[in-house]
Amino acid sequence: QVQLVESGGGLVQAGGSLRLSCAASGRTFRCSAMGWFRQAPGKEREFVATINWSSGSTYYADSVKGRFTISRDKAKNTVYLQMNSLKPEDTAVYYCSASYGSSYTDWGQGTQVTVSS
Repeated sequence: QVQLVESGGGLVQAGGSLRLSCAASGRTFRCSAMGWFRQAPGKEREFVATINWSSGSTYYADSVKGRFTISRDKAKNTVYLQMNSLKPEDTAVYYCSASYGSSYTDWGQGTQVTVSS
């Protein structure tokens, strides 16, 4: 089984930046894509960004496009989410996830991001 461990969350003022990391460990890690999702209080989990593990191609939710950047380090089995120009509405628990085909099946425990106004 693959373990995904997120880190880098915290409290930041609006307009600030944070960088989240997600390290994968366990059995040989071979995924097709990794993604970041988030869940705000009282809301459903929503997609944030994804990266194709092989090609590095990326895709973003409209709400974060131009502000967030997803990247990966294949040698370290780690995916990152650089978050700039943060807004209070970005406040949520952020989860990373791995996909081995058509759906995301492995999930991390989440890391809290709080943006104060």
